[in-house]
Amino acid sequence: MTTFNELGLSTSVLHNIARLGLHTPSAIQAACIPAILSHKDVIGIAKTGSGKTATFALPIVHKLLEDPFGIFALCLSPTRELAHQIAEQFMVFSAGTNLRCDVIIGGEDLIGQSNLLLQRPHIIVATPGRLLEHFMFSADIVKCFEKLQYLVLDEADRLLDVSFEAELRYILSNLPRLRQTLLFSATVTQSVTALQSLLGKGTFYYEDVGTSKIVLRCEHLYAFMPERIKDIYLIQIIRELSVETTRMVVFSSTVQKCEMLSQLLSALGIRASSLHSAKKQRDRCGTLSSFKNGSVKILVATDVAARGLDIPDVELVINYDVPMDYRQYIHRVGRTARFDKSGRAVTLVTQYDVTKIKSIEQNIGHQLRQLTLRELHMKHLVSEVFAARRLVKLRLASPAGLNEKFRSKRR
Repeated sequence: MTTFNELGLSTSVLHNIARLGLHTPSAIQAACIPAILSHKDVIGIAKTGSGKTATFALPIVHKLLEDPFGIFALCLSPTRELAHQIAEQFMVFSAGTNLRCDVIIGGEDLIGQSNLLLQRPHIIVATPGRLLEHFMFSADIVKCFEKLQYLVLDEADRLLDVSFEAELRYILSNLPRLRQTLLFSATVTQSVTALQSLLGKGTFYYEDVGTSKIVLRCEHLYAFMPERIKDIYLIQIIRELSVETTRMVVFSSTVQKCEMLSQLLSALGIRASSLHSAKKQRDRCGTLSSFKNGSVKILVATDVAARGLDIPDVELVINYDVPMDYRQYIHRVGRTARFDKSGRAVTLVTQYDVTKIKSIEQNIGHQLRQLTLRELHMKHLVSEVFAARRLVKLRLASPAGLNEKFRSKRR
């Protein structure tokens, strides 16, 4: 199939697709959309940037336009930011219609969300923790889902791991059994593949096995350095590569380190914003908005930004901390080189990370190439970076610092 017209979608949906300038479906869209329209459960595995969100959003909007009623579709997302992005996609593809899509996530008013759910919007995009609260709080809200037709698990590998198990089990036990279940992910885990047999013989399984696990339009690089001067290398890389980079994302492993790096960059005159689970939701939305509109060039983030976020023109990803496994590496570097664009990913490797980076290379089937830096410039950075780091540590250790500022719990 070479055009969206051949997939069986309605005229209204095709009009919105054309308005967005889209003409040719991606491989996963061409394979899975007809299966969804044929009432099959679907498991779709494809690399980041392949259009997985549109793969389930387009047929759901198509079906809703045939007979709009109550809560028709529930889409679960592992992060708040991804939930907002999915909802935006639903709204774009249903433009010009009366379809309603609401986002139910942590960090927002619980009572206000309850009122929204009781009004039965057509599509709900939610994080499992917050939806669980609503289900436990009100039997009336559970009743709103009694005619649910579609359940979507986006980033299914993350939702099916142990950290979401209790929430997901309770939610699923309160949803109707007669529904279509759609699971999409960029990486395959045992939990995802096990569901193929659990969903039944009619389940349509698609895996893009004809391409690399990683986007080869992305240049995969590493820089090797001693642990104690890691910050110096980070600043050097940013200063060298920022001249030719519109937007970059720096990934760190913890909230504390994320905030420290963001403030370190600011102390050195490099404008950056942080994104992590301890920030208030309005601050997280503001950070993403500033990054997307270009007013902030550098986003320092934990893995809340690693999955699914479609941020245009991210040209560079820096792994300040080596990912724990190859799947997380795939998701992080997938923020760049999206939709046929090119990009670069640089991973900072210390003497303690060699085994991890070798394992990542083996699993992705690709060897990282060493990044060459100008050592002469780095010598002048030592005193500058060390002084800025001392200042940031003092600031974060103060009563008005990190411990006082970020007390909110993750939902």
